[in-house]
Amino acid sequence: MTQPFSLLMPLWSGDDPGFFRLAWQSTVVDQTRRPDEVVVVQDGPIGTALGDTLAELVAASPVPVQHLLLEDNVGLGPALDRGLAACSHDVVARMDADDVSLPQRFAVQLPLIEAGADIVGSALLEFVDDVDQVDEVRIPPTDPEWIRSAARFRDPFNHPTVVYRRQAVLRAGGYQALPLMEDYLLFARMLATGAEPANVAEPLVYYRVGAGAYARRGGFALLRSEVALQRAFRAQGLTTRREYVRNLVVRGGYRLVPTRLRRLAYRRLIAHRGYGLAGSTKPDR
Repeated sequence: MTQPFSLLMPLWSGDDPGFFRLAWQSTVVDQTRRPDEVVVVQDGPIGTALGDTLAELVAASPVPVQHLLLEDNVGLGPALDRGLAACSHDVVARMDADDVSLPQRFAVQLPLIEAGADIVGSALLEFVDDVDQVDEVRIPPTDPEWIRSAARFRDPFNHPTVVYRRQAVLRAGGYQALPLMEDYLLFARMLATGAEPANVAEPLVYYRVGAGAYARRGGFALLRSEVALQRAFRAQGLTTRREYVRNLVVRGGYRLVPTRLRRLAYRRLIAHRGYGLAGSTKPDR
């Protein structure tokens, strides 16, 4: 039996109107299986150009749209929590305002949700300026046990690709304010609270990393979030003491090595092997 689903898209002042238009077209209009509604969470004030683009897309949308306006910029995690509460359906698909979905995305993912999965991700294609020039392929683990095991060291899902059940998200406590790591913390807690995972190796989203992606995968801001993440994992019993130390050394070290070495490590060890060590490559909100 097919189930209706909501598409959850956050929007903030740093988003580009042209990128947003492309994300909307690919994820709402061009899908072979369209969402049953779109929930746009406007995270604080946005400029005139972006506001005009949003109004135009909403007016022409082939599916109903909820525009949830937050007066102040609260950040990605809290904004997504507010958006989840506004969704009309238990099944929710995530999409960022600057990525591009392949047209078969939901036709591939929704049957897995309908078969019993609580969260379904996919591989993604990283690009800088043009989807015809893919820089890397990020393939997640696909076996459920591998996904659960991997979560102790790396994010087993590509956040911009996921479709999940809202009840499973709420059971795990929802998103929490942890800049650049809120998705990994949520997914690990979902698995710990019994969520049934699935991933497909087929790339279903083009992920816009922008220039300077490898530099943004390191630095002290990400290191601080990394340390906070590992402390949360340990406090909640998601990792052992030995795993906690290992993660701080390996994942923390990855944040501090020179960009050239980080790029080499990512390409050789992470992008094509079902790893999710890198963290966000997009600006903090």
